[in-house]
Amino acid sequence: MLELAGIIILGILAQWVAWRFKIPAILPLILIGLLVGPIAAEFLSEDGTKWIEPIWNGEKGLFPGESLYYFVSLAISIILFEGGLTLKRNEIKNVGPVITKLITVGSAITFFGAGIVAHLLFNLSWELSFLFSGLIIVTGPTVITPILRNIPLKKDISAVLKWEGILIDPIGALVAVLVFEFISVEGDSGFTKTAFIEFGKILLFGTTFGFTFAHGLAFAINKKLIPHYLLNVVSLSVVLLVFVESEIFAHESGLLAVVVMGMVLGNGKLENIKELLYFKESLSVLLISILFILLAANINIDDLLLLYNWKTAVLFLIVVLIIRPLAVFASTHKSGLKQNEKLFISWVGPRGIVAAGIASLFGSKLIKQGVEGAEYITPMVFMIVLGTVLLNATTARFFAKIVGVFLKTSDGILIVGASKVSRLLGHYLESHGRHVVLIDSNKDNIEKAGELGLEALTTNIYSDNLKDNIELNHVGYLMALTGNSEINKYAINKFSSQFGENGSFRLVSIEEMKDDKNNPKEGLFSHTDDFNTLSNVAKKYPSIQEITLKDKTHYESLIRITNSDKDIIPLFIKDEKGELTIISSYNKDVDSIGENWQLVYLGKPFDIEEV
Repeated sequence: MLELAGIIILGILAQWVAWRFKIPAILPLILIGLLVGPIAAEFLSEDGTKWIEPIWNGEKGLFPGESLYYFVSLAISIILFEGGLTLKRNEIKNVGPVITKLITVGSAITFFGAGIVAHLLFNLSWELSFLFSGLIIVTGPTVITPILRNIPLKKDISAVLKWEGILIDPIGALVAVLVFEFISVEGDSGFTKTAFIEFGKILLFGTTFGFTFAHGLAFAINKKLIPHYLLNVVSLSVVLLVFVESEIFAHESGLLAVVVMGMVLGNGKLENIKELLYFKESLSVLLISILFILLAANINIDDLLLLYNWKTAVLFLIVVLIIRPLAVFASTHKSGLKQNEKLFISWVGPRGIVAAGIASLFGSKLIKQGVEGAEYITPMVFMIVLGTVLLNATTARFFAKIVGVFLKTSDGILIVGASKVSRLLGHYLESHGRHVVLIDSNKDNIEKAGELGLEALTTNIYSDNLKDNIELNHVGYLMALTGNSEINKYAINKFSSQFGENGSFRLVSIEEMKDDKNNPKEGLFSHTDDFNTLSNVAKKYPSIQEITLKDKTHYESLIRITNSDKDIIPLFIKDEKGELTIISSYNKDVDSIGENWQLVYLGKPFDIEEV
């Protein structure tokens, strides 16, 4: 009981430390696991036992036999399902081919490259060398996401790393299983037949079970066949059912099944998807905390001493500095990514829970089978996991600045509210080269925004998930355009520091409109136009107009007309380069008007005689 409670307490403490110092949680988790495991047994315990013993040895331990690895497998399935839920097709419209090549061509380069290096350096058999290389193919979403949250990047770069980290996990597991089968089956012909059969079964049952159960669960949720208070636990049980059933039909197909299930649900029209995602995210945090401590504690000091030599450093440097960049540059050849973006993706490749979990499982099995050199597998993989996480966590931000992918000026625009007015503005801004993201709790508004090709997220402004969304790192402008003045004020107060570094604006309230002296600095467009006024004009004249300005006097005269005509609302000033400047209600004055500048406004066309 003390050990189990200690793991949970230490795990959550490590998560808090990771949050406080903005590092991936895997780093303090593995260090704690090593401390309470092999380090405690060697240096701290009087009787030479570990403070936390993951496997039952007759007197002490949490999991008898292979039950630890059953727990690890089930936990990983939940973590990958949660990752699959976050994958949205619209994130990869520009980089889909790159991601496909990374998880195919890139995986192949890593597999053969790392396998050859491991064989030459450590004199392992080819089978064990390629088992090691198969395990380090994967990059983990549990470690990439915390790194990317703290670095403002272009959306395409974040999407590539995020999707690669989730999709490549089942691929790495599949490759590791095939190599493991090769080691276990005698004879090349026997392996060839077994490999093709296993590969086909994994693809067939993994995709079939994931796709079928995803649609079944979505149907049950949308038809209200599951009571609300059972929604999360029923979904959890279905994920475990899919994983186990798929594993029964094809060993190691469960990971593929849960990723497919998560992707189908995440991209479908599923009610309560956000609530389901929050629950799975919380559960994943707990499971990750437990898993890394258990797996690190399960290592023995003798295993670590095997790697205490120069060969380990050489292997690590070759994997990070040669093999990873080679895989990335081969996968991104002739893509739209720039050289500096390719360099950054090459640098960020931390390994995570799937590599550590499967390495522990296969390593211990091969040791029991008496396979020579099997004792190297688990510590070598943990060395790559810990080393890449430590390297990327401490240098990714600095490296992003060196290669020039760090966004010094974030020019993306986050619009709170996806009403007709917001959609008109978003569409206009997108057509002028500005990336816009709309958020709203109204699903109908989100769907209408999606039909216009706009990126729109169904979310609650009072939740914290926006702060953790790595795809919004490029946002530097915040515009609150809802019909509720309190929500607009709340959005500005809560998110202006994160999303409004270049400017935070909101619509004025009815009370502020009545008082000329109460004109907030963040007031948007006009002190005499609130949400209702904008909505009425958008219904009558659903288009955004432009009129060329002659000079500053001409601009000022047009503004006076908009003050007297409620069907014309000024929005932006556009210069000759197409750059837009928001017209604030607090100050409409401009220093000068250049040649071919334009006034951008919502409403009816100006009367030619007036202008």
